[in-house]
Amino acid sequence: MVARVPVGISRAHVHLSQKDLELLFGEGYQLNQKKALTQPGQFAAEETVALTGPKGSITKVRVLGPVRSKTQVEVTVSDCYRLGIQAPVRESGDLEGTPGIAIEGPAGRVDLPEGVIVAKRHLHLSPADAEKLGLKDKDIINVKAEGERALTFENVLVRVRSDFFMDLHLDSDEANAAGLKNKDLVTIVS
Repeated sequence: MVARVPVGISRAHVHLSQKDLELLFGEGYQLNQKKALTQPGQFAAEETVALTGPKGSITKVRVLGPVRSKTQVEVTVSDCYRLGIQAPVRESGDLEGTPGIAIEGPAGRVDLPEGVIVAKRHLHLSPADAEKLGLKDKDIINVKAEGERALTFENVLVRVRSDFFMDLHLDSDEANAAGLKNKDLVTIVS
């Protein structure tokens, strides 16, 4: 069986704690949903922030919701060069020992001591989809993109949870290298 999965592409974005959301946007502030994301309950918010590192800034960085227990900033390798930081490739939530960054909003600034990562490429699966594909949580697989800029993405982490929808998450650097767009299909090759 050939297993094809859809791609979801992310650019630099921020997941905020409620405390940091209020520091950036004002006391009691709540995120306003702009667009639902592929994963149930996740959304792109109307709100954006600026990220400032030692060498530069990136403006209009989208905040994703809902709020989390800890603030996390996800950037691409290209963004790291622009900001002047060396963020490690990590799974979401694995923030210990990562660089910090300044986050600026309309009501204030947060000097995040740590929490910047380049997200490890990963495949979201429901338990039913994982079973159909013969995969389990934390498996590492390879995925092939076809076309003029064909390439194989190695070291793709499989994440299985009951509230996940099948979606291969790549950042914009990775997707651009293969000429991929949101919802394009790629093939699991091992």
